[in-house]
Amino acid sequence: MTDPAIDVHDIVKRFGDRIAVNHVTMRVETGEIAGFLGPNGSGKTTTMRVICGLLTPDEGHGTVLGHDLKNAARIKREIGYMTQRFSLYEDLTIEENLQFVAGLYGLTPAKDHVRDTLAALGLSGRRHQLAGMLSGGWKQRLALASCVMHRPRLLLLDEPTAGVDPQARREFWQEIHALAADGLTVLVSTHYMDEAERCHRINYISYGTLVVSGTVEEVIEKAGLTTWVIEGGDIPRAEALLEDAPAVDQVAAFGLKLHVVGRDPVALEQAVRSAAAAGGSQAAPAETSLEDAFIRFIGTDTSAPSDGGRS
Repeated sequence: MTDPAIDVHDIVKRFGDRIAVNHVTMRVETGEIAGFLGPNGSGKTTTMRVICGLLTPDEGHGTVLGHDLKNAARIKREIGYMTQRFSLYEDLTIEENLQFVAGLYGLTPAKDHVRDTLAALGLSGRRHQLAGMLSGGWKQRLALASCVMHRPRLLLLDEPTAGVDPQARREFWQEIHALAADGLTVLVSTHYMDEAERCHRINYISYGTLVVSGTVEEVIEKAGLTTWVIEGGDIPRAEALLEDAPAVDQVAAFGLKLHVVGRDPVALEQAVRSAAAAGGSQAAPAETSLEDAFIRFIGTDTSAPSDGGRS
């Protein structure tokens, strides 16, 4: 058995009297793409910074790439960390930025590493463009190139596709899966459910506490939800009848359909069929989505954000 890339236990991180990370235990297997999800201010970024050695935990223990969390210097040399905001020099070209990064890592000969990275990420044709003139998708690709040029064993991506168009997001994820196929381990935070579904496993954190971990199917099952769809007839009337129904946890319009979710399958079916009949609509059971599950987990945690807005 290969040792896990990330294996941390009971991690706590405080900022003054605020607890940003509250006894988080997480395991990410080598070669796995692990999703990290949660609302804003839930502790995702803080947890990732502890894992990559930028922050020291106040409590807890564990290893990253086989190195004790206390050995931050060693961990930093073997990871790539892509932050939420573009952090390279906008007044330098793509090639110049990568040359700078190669120097930071002491890569020799630097020109060979830069050339190979440009080719691998499809940046060769744009190497003389200023970073500040790039679109969001190309900036994202450049940031990824700077993170993988030194061939890390673990890649941490903090909401890497925020503000990027769907085509660029899809191409980015193709790159991530190609890197993982070569043995790279990836921990990526995201708000996009379609991206979460591209991960091998997902971890959901809510206000500093890890709520659930597992495959997409396992997480949906743990939410314990039943879903129905209503269509046709008087949808607004059916929605109005269901909004305050005790058996209904979520009700939302999706195009011309009404999506209804609850935890009591028998009571939910009765409520849905009654509302559908009143509006002359049709009702049918449907599959529960990952988004339904996450809204359910958010709804079960009524605590206020504990990290002062840090994510």
